[in-house]
Amino acid sequence: MANLLGVPDKTSYTPPNTFRAWQYAVVVFVLALGSIYALPNLYQPDPAIQIRSQEDVPFGPDLRFELREEFVKNGVYPKSIELVDSQFELLVRFDNDQDQLRGQALVDRYLSENQLDYLASLNRASTAPAWLRDIGGKPMSLGLDLSGGVHFLLQVDMDQYLDGVIADAAEAMRDTLIKERIRFIPGREWVEDGSIVIKFRDESDKDSAVDALDEFLDYDVFDRDVGGNSALRYTLKTDRVAELEDRAISQNLTSLRNRVNELGVSEPQVQKLGRTRIVVDLPGLQDSAKAKRILNKFANLDFRLAGLPNSRRSQIETYPYEGRDVDILRRSIVTGDNVQDAQQSYDPQTSQPQVNIQLDNDGGRKMNEATGPNIGRSMAILFIEQKPQIEKRIVEGELTEIRTTVEERRLISVATIQAALGFNFRITGLGIREAQDLALLLRAGALAAPMYIVEERTVGAQLGDENVERGFFSVAIGFLIVLIFMLFYYRLFGLAANVALTANLVLIVAIMSVLGATLTVPGIAGIVLTVGMAVDANVLIFSRIREELKEKSPQQAIQSGFDRALLTITDANVTTFFVAIILLSIGSGPVRGFAVTLAVGIACSMFTAIVVTRAQVNLFYGGKSLESLRI
Repeated sequence: MANLLGVPDKTSYTPPNTFRAWQYAVVVFVLALGSIYALPNLYQPDPAIQIRSQEDVPFGPDLRFELREEFVKNGVYPKSIELVDSQFELLVRFDNDQDQLRGQALVDRYLSENQLDYLASLNRASTAPAWLRDIGGKPMSLGLDLSGGVHFLLQVDMDQYLDGVIADAAEAMRDTLIKERIRFIPGREWVEDGSIVIKFRDESDKDSAVDALDEFLDYDVFDRDVGGNSALRYTLKTDRVAELEDRAISQNLTSLRNRVNELGVSEPQVQKLGRTRIVVDLPGLQDSAKAKRILNKFANLDFRLAGLPNSRRSQIETYPYEGRDVDILRRSIVTGDNVQDAQQSYDPQTSQPQVNIQLDNDGGRKMNEATGPNIGRSMAILFIEQKPQIEKRIVEGELTEIRTTVEERRLISVATIQAALGFNFRITGLGIREAQDLALLLRAGALAAPMYIVEERTVGAQLGDENVERGFFSVAIGFLIVLIFMLFYYRLFGLAANVALTANLVLIVAIMSVLGATLTVPGIAGIVLTVGMAVDANVLIFSRIREELKEKSPQQAIQSGFDRALLTITDANVTTFFVAIILLSIGSGPVRGFAVTLAVGIACSMFTAIVVTRAQVNLFYGGKSLESLRI
């Protein structure tokens, strides 16, 4: 009995270099399965628009008919309009990219005018036969550099985020000291150089403050003397700073993914880069202005009661609204963090845009408790937005860009409370685009920390197609040269190697398609590299067989050549595989794309170079009486 590598077991004897029928069956099965799942990549996908229902409402025939009428009326002729399996998705196919982009604009306008809660996104619809799709066959996803789209590199402003956390803690400390009737030196600004500094005139007050503020466990406390007065300095602990930064990045990633999903982009990529940066790739999107307007907006809402005539000035803030100044309380009822859902719609009486708000349990309770006793009093909605600002300064003789964040606050609504509000209410007085953006931002969730764009790159669809053509042309040329060389130099053994190389390429494509991996330009380079590594493995085997022929018979030389080369091939491939895994774990973007194809390619080349090549050699020479061997 022989194992899959052709090495005979000690329990029975078989002729050297022979495979059992089941071993050939395993090889044929793997190659056949790989060929089937690689097959969808031969079918050119159709440009398409995918329309999804956000409330699990099945599509009816009326919508399909009306969409088709809308397309024809505007000179756009879709290839087909079909329901997908779920009945909650509608797929509109087109013949070219131009019709696809025109079709998306028409669909967006139609959905907005008819107030339909559907999400339309650009897509590439597979044209593979139905039987292939039924068994899970799908083509590889193409990355930004191959399909076109927009790339953003975002920098998270951790300094400002931590300043906000410290400022909130300072306000909480002030409230605690006032509640405990502990005297301190008044001062509006307690935050100095990232720390909270509280001054006292009396040592006993300082000691009492230490006991009263012992709940702030995230801060280290130090005794200081500031301006002749005793003071306490509270500084965030190092481990707490790292924890806050991780939480901010995590929340920003979640919010960005939610926002990107609503931009109408198929297979977007949002991932962390380093400690404080986030990469966003939007394949198929060509309107970078729209993406920037949504991605780079740090916005939130504050729901506050209007000030009363007897309110202290320290309790209120004043903002202009519709040509007049409005006083509102500093303390919020609820914020945008309590918003569970937000949908843009139109007022049935005035036809003006509005945003329907749904609060979570805690927010609904707070809203009811605040508005119930204040019927007839005004409530204001304060829109808070963080905008990145770039200022150019000359520093040490060089023009330098200084990036800061400017906070803008404005009232978007002031209305009289007619009845106690609860979990659901609406915001009116907004423009169409303002209402759409506000609903999207609230629905996606607020960003924990402000961000700004440090790198922006747009890849046109034509450039993407050109990259695809050049990439696959390079693979074809390199592959063809290798095939010719191996066939010329190693003859029949070279033919076996060429079959193994072809199988290697097919298996790489099949596995990446099944895994849903994204193919990029560096990924194509990874495929070329793995082809070279597969060739190297065969060259090692054949060279070893040549060496063994000097001292052994042909059958023994073949056996020894495969056995002795196996360890060298395994060492080389395993070490490279570990490098690929490391790159896959810590890399992003192009590095990750290269690592994926490299890891998959190494695994496939090990199988094809050792097993597939061995199967063919055994088929040609196994069990035969050979006087000589040409290699």
